[in-house]
Amino acid sequence: MKKRMRLSVLAAFALVSVSLSAGSYAAGAQKKMGFFVTSSGSGKGADLGGLAGADKLCQSLAQAAGAGSRTWRAYLSNNASGGAKAVNARDRIGRGPWYNAKGVLIARNVDQLHENNNLTKQTALTEKGAVVNGRGDKPNMHDILTGSDPQGRAFPANMDTTCGNWTKSGEGSAQLGHHDRLGVRAGAFSEDPAARSWNSSHPSIGCSQDALRRTGGDGRLYCFAVK
Repeated sequence: MKKRMRLSVLAAFALVSVSLSAGSYAAGAQKKMGFFVTSSGSGKGADLGGLAGADKLCQSLAQAAGAGSRTWRAYLSNNASGGAKAVNARDRIGRGPWYNAKGVLIARNVDQLHENNNLTKQTALTEKGAVVNGRGDKPNMHDILTGSDPQGRAFPANMDTTCGNWTKSGEGSAQLGHHDRLGVRAGAFSEDPAARSWNSSHPSIGCSQDALRRTGGDGRLYCFAVK
């Protein structure tokens, strides 16, 4: 009886130790987190309240996830139109390195992010560490708002790829990336490489929440910790 009781106590102690270790790892990964895909959008399509509103969304979601001590920015470009200056997404996100909510390295610096990063459906996680629906899932949510070209820069001023610099939720268009790196015909040799781009695949069919969903997204953003 005593031996059985002793074994039960040891088993319980081991279970508690494993739980504490897992909790410590999760807390450490969250503290290290410097990148995530937003678990939700603005709810108003591509109307994010401009860059300031998009940054606020990133910051608030990071705060709720326990990473609010860092400064967060949305990976978005602005067009030089209507008196506004062009803004490049790549210039807004700090120097790196960036890790996801599980502590997995996404990219060491800006150049690697735009050349040979570690972004896939399995690594482009939300601030909660959840996988985002991709091509083949229902509903598909792999379109992420960026307004950027493949190098993370703004398009020419005569091309509105930002839904009026992130203030429109009706007519217009925004450039999108695929967080899962999959196009319509994944693996097809003849497929345009842009279809597999994480930050510059194609334009949306509109700026409303419904239009973004019909295109293949949900109005979500990439968020990066500046420091």
